[in-house]
Amino acid sequence: MLTYTLCALAGIAAFGFYLFFYRDWRRRRQLRQPFPTHWRERLHAQVPLYRRLPPHLQHQLEQHVQLFLAEKIFYGCDGFEVDDTVRLTIAGHACLLILARRFSDFDDVRSILVYPDEYHVRDEESDGLVVSVSHQIRAGEASSYGQIVLAWADCVHGAVHPHGEHNVILHEFAHQLDYLDGTADGAPPLKGEQAQHWQHTMSRAYNHLIESIDHHHEPWLDPYGATEPAEFFAVLTETFYQQPNHLKVHQPEVYAALRGFYRFDPLTANTLPQG
Repeated sequence: MLTYTLCALAGIAAFGFYLFFYRDWRRRRQLRQPFPTHWRERLHAQVPLYRRLPPHLQHQLEQHVQLFLAEKIFYGCDGFEVDDTVRLTIAGHACLLILARRFSDFDDVRSILVYPDEYHVRDEESDGLVVSVSHQIRAGEASSYGQIVLAWADCVHGAVHPHGEHNVILHEFAHQLDYLDGTADGAPPLKGEQAQHWQHTMSRAYNHLIESIDHHHEPWLDPYGATEPAEFFAVLTETFYQQPNHLKVHQPEVYAALRGFYRFDPLTANTLPQG
């Protein structure tokens, strides 16, 4: 009886360790491994913002990348071969979004599918009576099931044009952050006054973008951002990291809201002071 009780207690303890402590233990052990020099060279070549970061933030990004590559599974699609350049380009840009946030924000990301170029998707929609079928060409997509799909040609374009409008990696991983509260609705999880300020600021900016497009004025953001609030947040994220000065000039309150959410200022390439 005593032996049974001891075994049961040991099993409960082991289960409790796995449930509450194993992931942190595994990550601490992973980070004790040295960051490979050739990985650092790939980040330097493929993630332009990495070069501007102060040394302590370069180290922080490297740690996030190290965990990302240890935990996320990459799949090449349509014969595409995933190598270190692919993995580090995607991981480096994705982890910029959580540079000053917890790595656990990406816990739900399980796999990244990489196509060589834009890919075709057959999409079905039903209104209860009629099923509509459409064929779309996509450069990327994210899902609440933890799967990210990316077109490598578009990933490269964002990496070699760091001041351009588009970065599909930032876009799709912004959607993943949006999913943290269960739905992609353009409002990632925030609390209290920050949530209220976000709702007020983003609603006003979203409506302003729609009005600009409706009146055929030059929009301050890629018109795709007017598709729906979720795309607005993802496109804003691209602009925040790729064209921060443009966003700050045209929408200073939006810039400040994103700066507060990401806890990072891309103009200074530094995190925000604590407090």
